[in-house]
Amino acid sequence: MAPSNILWHKSTVDKQHRSAKLGQKPSVIWLTGLSGSGKSTIANLLEKRLYEADHATYLLDGDNVRHGLCGDLGFNDKARVENIRRISEVSKLFVDAGLIALTAFISPFKADRNYCRSLLANGEFVEVFVDTPIEVCEKRDPKGLYQKARSGEIKHFTGIDSAYEAPQSPEIHLHYKDETAQQTTQRLYLALQEKGYVK
Repeated sequence: MAPSNILWHKSTVDKQHRSAKLGQKPSVIWLTGLSGSGKSTIANLLEKRLYEADHATYLLDGDNVRHGLCGDLGFNDKARVENIRRISEVSKLFVDAGLIALTAFISPFKADRNYCRSLLANGEFVEVFVDTPIEVCEKRDPKGLYQKARSGEIKHFTGIDSAYEAPQSPEIHLHYKDETAQQTTQRLYLALQEKGYVK
């Protein structure tokens, strides 16, 4: 909450102008799921597909923002909430710029994802649940994190000793288990087209 003496400065060039210039509907495509579910891989492939279709995008990845914007945060529940709050505010600015912002974050808590939704206009927040069984995530485990969490080396690990609140009614529910990342991304892209989020 900003102090009462700070007012929002309205720009002459607004979101409608910027999105019209770019020829697209600005939005946040928010990929959520367990560690190892495939969020980052799918988000990267989706951004490439959108770029090839002449969309203006930006991808915010969980690990990448920890190098700068959220580099001062840990991984307990309080820090996770602040991490997603910051990402939500940045995503709102990207939408105001007329862009399609893609995010790839575990974002384990429903209230935090809903916070981002509350910042945006109706239809601008697209929750994509990358629903991959934890046993599949553990088998992939590209960073060896599950093994460390199971052995106690990592605390507050989502799905092990920290809760993951799965979306109950996401805009798009992706089951990602028995197909390639490219196939899953294609299904996501087609679903975004069918629902009118992208051209």
